[in-house]
Amino acid sequence: MLPAMAGANTIYGAGMLELGVTFSLEQLVIDNDIITMIKKAMDGIPVTDETLAVDAIKEVGIGNDFIGHMSTMENMELPSDPLVINRDMIGDWRAAGSKNLAEAAHDIVEEVLKTHVVEPLSPEVDDRMKAIVKQADDEFLKEA
Repeated sequence: MLPAMAGANTIYGAGMLELGVTFSLEQLVIDNDIITMIKKAMDGIPVTDETLAVDAIKEVGIGNDFIGHMSTMENMELPSDPLVINRDMIGDWRAAGSKNLAEAAHDIVEEVLKTHVVEPLSPEVDDRMKAIVKQADDEFLKEA
């Protein structure tokens, strides 16, 4: 890890372009993938018999090919499992339509805008938020 990032636990600016003058939902989707990968990296690598593939080493044998072993495939996404960043082989990517990152992010944005349902706040939270706003308004009007 870079010394400048040591101890950082806040990532600011997801979805922002032009120093925050512009906001892009597609950029937010892309940044979400990047932030998720960073968070997974900061969590470290789990070291267990499974992640070390101890049984697979015994089965396949040292010096042999592990790429096709099922444990390799099962653990492939442990480091990261992005929503929009495509890691397919180029032939598979082309066969799926050759969408670039922005196009893939746009598809996700459209799907979320079409299907996402915002759960309403509980009456207690709503009342508390209104009370906070009223208190701030009252204090502002007192000073004006």
